[in-house]
Amino acid sequence: MSHVSEQPIDRITIPMLQRWKQDGRRLVMTTAYDAVAARIADPSVDIILVGDSVGNVCLGFENTLPVSVAMMNHHLEAVVRSKPRALLVADMPFLSFHVSVEETIRNAGGFLQRGAAAVKLEGGGKRIEMVQALVDCEIPVMGHLGLMPQSVNVMGGFKVQGRKADEALRLLDDAHRLQEAGCFALVLEGIPAELAARATKSLTIPTIGIGAGPDCSGQVLVFHDVLGLTGGHRPKFVRAYAEGFQQLHDALSRWAADVRGGAFPGPQESYRLPEGVEEAITNWAPFNPT
Repeated sequence: MSHVSEQPIDRITIPMLQRWKQDGRRLVMTTAYDAVAARIADPSVDIILVGDSVGNVCLGFENTLPVSVAMMNHHLEAVVRSKPRALLVADMPFLSFHVSVEETIRNAGGFLQRGAAAVKLEGGGKRIEMVQALVDCEIPVMGHLGLMPQSVNVMGGFKVQGRKADEALRLLDDAHRLQEAGCFALVLEGIPAELAARATKSLTIPTIGIGAGPDCSGQVLVFHDVLGLTGGHRPKFVRAYAEGFQQLHDALSRWAADVRGGAFPGPQESYRLPEGVEEAITNWAPFNPT
């Protein structure tokens, strides 16, 4: 029997993710907040998340709470212009899915109209009504449980969740309620590995872990964390595959030194006048009306 090579995938879809979960293929998700990052990430990942983490990663906020729908629209539109092959998911920022069903639908629908394929929102039982309303409007929803950054004040900081029996059982219940409400996937963040493994085994939808151990259906890390772009302290769950912050700093330092030393630009970065034109400007003198 001859080998038939797998055809290139034009665009990753939600049914593909569900099939890969059943086949045991691990899913890979990262963030992108602009077209350049999306073009770098797209060939390697299955899902690109335009996350509200843009607030603390790129915009200088201490957390994600100040991020608005307008900010998310701006970054989503930039990523959409890169025409990614990966499934494109947009985060629902704080207060964009809390006020009313109508406003939730309007905000999420706006993301799809701008090119997202799905939205992600944080929360368990309290958000079931919103999830069902979005699914009823044909808006695919990715859930998010465990350490939920928009709940940082309630949690008292960015702390591992689900270590107590009642918290762990509540998370398992919420995971199944979100699945029943129509979520196509579920992010599990900052929870013990054993709890994430139990949730993953009991669900039919894919789970995507971040700080949730190795047994989820897939993994997500922030783009800047994977590439070591932020510098400073790294959370326990982050593994950097480059030291981008230092490498970029060193590259810019070398360029600055070349500028100050007269080595940049050189002939290869400079344009030349056509033959004969140089003589004309050499003989030119400023106009002097007096």
